[in-house]
Amino acid sequence: MARINDDIRYAAKKAGVTLWAVAERLGIADTTFSRKLRHELPQAEKDRVMQAIADAKAEKVGDLNE
Repeated sequence: MARINDDIRYAAKKAGVTLWAVAERLGIADTTFSRKLRHELPQAEKDRVMQAIADAKAEKVGDLNE
């Protein structure tokens, strides 16, 4: 049985990004983000979260290259 917003959790894990880092990128507290993930997010918000994951991953990779 798949959890709610499992696609977001999987994408963050695959990118090597913590959920708190995604929350920080979105400008919200990590506790708020965790509560949001308890219910299925609308597609527009999922798109924002996925972009934040991609941005956090790119920033992480950029830090490694310095």
